[in-house]
Amino acid sequence: MADAFDVLIIGAGPGGYVTAIRAAQLGFKTAVVEKAQLGGICLNWGCIPTKALLRSAEIYHYMQHAKDYGLSAEKIGFDAAAIVARSRGVSKKLSDGVGYLMKKNKITVIDGAAKITKPGEVKVEGKGAGTYQAKHIIIATGARPRILPGIEPDKKLIWTYFEAMVPSSMPKSLLVMGSGAIGIEFASFYRSFGCEVTVVELLPQILPVEDEEIAAAARKRFEKQGMKILTGAKVTKVTKKTDSVVAEIEDAKGAKQSIEAERLISAVGVVGNIENLGLEALGVKTDRGIIVADGYGKTNIAGIYAIGDVAGPPMLAHKAEHEGVICIEAIKGLKPHALDKNKIPGCTYCVPQIASVGLTEKKAKEQGREVRIGRFPFLGNGKAIALGEPDGLVKTIFDRKTGELLGAHMVGAEVTELIQGFVVAMNCETTEEELMHSVFPHPTLSEMMHESVLDAYGRVIHV
Repeated sequence: MADAFDVLIIGAGPGGYVTAIRAAQLGFKTAVVEKAQLGGICLNWGCIPTKALLRSAEIYHYMQHAKDYGLSAEKIGFDAAAIVARSRGVSKKLSDGVGYLMKKNKITVIDGAAKITKPGEVKVEGKGAGTYQAKHIIIATGARPRILPGIEPDKKLIWTYFEAMVPSSMPKSLLVMGSGAIGIEFASFYRSFGCEVTVVELLPQILPVEDEEIAAAARKRFEKQGMKILTGAKVTKVTKKTDSVVAEIEDAKGAKQSIEAERLISAVGVVGNIENLGLEALGVKTDRGIIVADGYGKTNIAGIYAIGDVAGPPMLAHKAEHEGVICIEAIKGLKPHALDKNKIPGCTYCVPQIASVGLTEKKAKEQGREVRIGRFPFLGNGKAIALGEPDGLVKTIFDRKTGELLGAHMVGAEVTELIQGFVVAMNCETTEEELMHSVFPHPTLSEMMHESVLDAYGRVIHV
């Protein structure tokens, strides 16, 4: 049958399209259903276009500090429309690239919205309307912004990341609700272009999933840049004016204040896209807005799987991709390792950058671990000084008894590129001895990773 497949994937974001490619490599007749754009949120409205925006902000920042590098730059300015246009162009190029990969791997792309009518059967409405058969159905529908009652986005004054990514002009003032990766990245972007930014976070620390010490260092840098940060506080009410909003904010002690800003970004998390898929009728188990799946993507219903954001945190593109590969390889019978969420790195691309993997110091101690902590400041690294980036910290956490690397946490320039070294080390079950005996190139920022390990064992050199 032309409409029968071995594997049908609902959603063509990073998780979906990578899973489709791996399925095709393994010899499965594969289809992917997508109702919007190939590449999903990540390529079109998330990871990629935000990094393009942040790159513009980074270059603008360096232009303003040209004299620090013995250079001169006059009449420095920016064009908001051109910044956005560049970002959209980057996204289009990559989305088109996904289309090429689908054709190259002979994957059928079905344009429309999918609903599972029964195990092994999917009905699609839209351009590719029809009923399709598949032995294995993988749900990779991603997530969308969480909406708070009374603070619903209106696309004009109250934004989600969709609107924040394509401003018609730069607002003079901005209130950001939520200090996770999305909130902080946009706060950093707009602050770089001179916007007065206030961040409101319900929890006691910004970047709540990060190590406390790293989050505190990042906060210090943000505040030095002129960002206002309110932790242990919540927005209780928002009143709209013609071209601004007034937010009522209350802290943990009950103290209240009002802040007026031209725009408000709601970045209070995301929820899985589990609606209108036919899950309830099929009895697929869900929990608080996500699909319950095991380490191989299996749901409680045979032949139905879930990967990526829709299957729960951490809601990261690289987690979705790896989860999808594990899922399809398990279906093939290759017996892959189940996903170990503790070894998934997280990165925030603000200024300064933040990156981490594994346990925080607090989490390690909560698990009853005896730990050794190593720290190394950017100020002690020759490459960091040469780059003009002397502010930052690398922190490593080891099990005192076994030498196991439990976690690594960084704040500073280019740490989103450095973190993978520690990810590989953890996956290879490297001990502190092996890391200390590794030779790191000089001069590089990576030397700080080595020094942090040495510091945990009383052997640090350059401080």
